[in-house]
Amino acid sequence: MTAATLRIGAPGAARRRLPVPALSDPWLLGIALSVLALGLVMVASTSISVAARDTGIPLYYFQRQLVFAIAGFGCGWLATWVPLSFWERTGPLLLAGAFVLLVLVLVPGIGREVNGAQRWISLGFFRVQASEPARLLLLMYLAGYLVRYQESVRTEFRGFAKPMFVLAVSALLLLMQPDFGATVVMLTAALAMIFIGGVMLRHFAAVGVIVSLGMALLVWVSPYRLRRLLGFRDPWADPFDSGFQLTNSLIAIGRGEWFGVGLGNSVQKLFYLPHAHTDFLYAVYAEEFGLIGVALLLAAFFCLIWRALAAGRASARVGKLYGAYLAFGIGTWLGVQALINVGVNMGALPTKGLTLPLMSYGGASLLVTCFSIGLLLRIAHEAKQ
Repeated sequence: MTAATLRIGAPGAARRRLPVPALSDPWLLGIALSVLALGLVMVASTSISVAARDTGIPLYYFQRQLVFAIAGFGCGWLATWVPLSFWERTGPLLLAGAFVLLVLVLVPGIGREVNGAQRWISLGFFRVQASEPARLLLLMYLAGYLVRYQESVRTEFRGFAKPMFVLAVSALLLLMQPDFGATVVMLTAALAMIFIGGVMLRHFAAVGVIVSLGMALLVWVSPYRLRRLLGFRDPWADPFDSGFQLTNSLIAIGRGEWFGVGLGNSVQKLFYLPHAHTDFLYAVYAEEFGLIGVALLLAAFFCLIWRALAAGRASARVGKLYGAYLAFGIGTWLGVQALINVGVNMGALPTKGLTLPLMSYGGASLLVTCFSIGLLLRIAHEAKQ
């Protein structure tokens, strides 16, 4: 035992508490909990009418979201205590788990189809959207790969091509569901990690062009995606069909003005705006809290992403590259998904089935996001050590 070893309870020894990983970044923890609490309030506000009509229990969706929030807090707390070296060592198993989820959801009898998309696996009391945990597992595997083969990734096309093949297979499985939005988020976060890993610029640019052309081709050859794109360009041309969601979302945001109509006083959530407690929760929030409330919410998300990237930078500074890559990946994923959700609600982007992290109703999304926040806190903790 060295002189620097902490001796708890020894005579004359100074007593101090062991560090708690979850408190390694109070700003990150505080912002995440605040957004989560606000999300619970908004789920109750946006779903009360729909829940009363569909289930007879006005707070049905709020009660379920509260259970998932408590479970998510437990998952995030657990993640803060697991060393990052464990996840780095189990990278291949994590990748296998991601592929199992993406394949199982396509198996008849296991995958569940909702609104023409087969994205869910039923676990009895709730459904898991396979892309949510699979995306995080892929990012955790990719972080480990970039550490193990960093020299090959930076100097050889082969080192860069291997993870791109994994991402291509994953994207293909996601598009078979189909889940175009999840594919975009996953590829963006993964490519950001690879770019941070130091890949040669010409290799990265070539793949970026190929991915962009591939996405454009998918939109062009798919009638329903093309209709969504055209509806996004001018929703008022067909406000009762292809532009119905977006026009009602814009009406809700416009009604909010500066300070909003007040919590619970939204009109658009009363069966005008579909999916008000999931994909379009942001529009009802803007209606009830106005521009000032929207500015505060966007500032909170900005700070959340900033703390994620700060954890990655601190981890890289002390040579813990696995944590650095993973933090950059999670931060990019949360930022891109929030950006797309807000852009869709405001008519700046085509409609996509993506939730607002930590706020929209959805058990799997909330559990995975809370676990990711726990990983970020663990990364910050190990960087400080």
